[in-house]
Amino acid sequence: MPKSKRNRPVTLSKTKKKPGLERKGKVVADIKDAIEHYDNAYVFTYDNMRNQKLKDLREQLKSSTRIFLAGKKVMQIALGRSAADEAKTGLHKLSKFLQGDSGLFFTNLPRDDVERLFKEFEEHDFARTGSISTETVELKEGPLEQFTHEMEPFLRKQGLPVRLNKGVVELVANHVVCEEGKPISPEAAQTLRLLGMQMATFRLYLVCRWSPDDFEVYKEGLAHLKANEDDDSS
Repeated sequence: MPKSKRNRPVTLSKTKKKPGLERKGKVVADIKDAIEHYDNAYVFTYDNMRNQKLKDLREQLKSSTRIFLAGKKVMQIALGRSAADEAKTGLHKLSKFLQGDSGLFFTNLPRDDVERLFKEFEEHDFARTGSISTETVELKEGPLEQFTHEMEPFLRKQGLPVRLNKGVVELVANHVVCEEGKPISPEAAQTLRLLGMQMATFRLYLVCRWSPDDFEVYKEGLAHLKANEDDDSS
């Protein structure tokens, strides 16, 4: 009689851990290690995240700082969610600020240096689809001499009313690429990139700071965190 598959024994030592669980476990371990090696911990939020720019900042500060962007629950578990399970006294206070677009910034840099870094940090980039336009961009009827004739079909696909006139790309009517305060369409994002117009600015804001003998909340950063949460929920 054949053996039932339902009753087939499973050797637990051979079962593989899920990659997601392993990654989360490593993040928790890395944060706990940072808690032991850095004097201060901050929660920060951001506008217009650009991964490469953040990677560059990590590289710039690697001798004094570690930056974490991970699942909020994972970071909260590493810090502790209450006084009963916090990794160090007062650390759980950071956890409630890990909401929306936020991360952890562990550092040995003096507070004034960190505050100056965050205040001065900004990196400009091209806006992405769905981001809010910071200004109205309108192209006037006439030749678009910055574009070669080969680009005319592509420009038409982006919604621009263009034609070739003696080998020159020509706009046959005024065209609004985007309007201030409204979401940028995929076509508008492409057109703005072609025009070299960078509407997005990657900025960082401090939300709160923990040290072994102090805790501080930054009102401006907290306002940005709440605004980002409102945008995500709308």
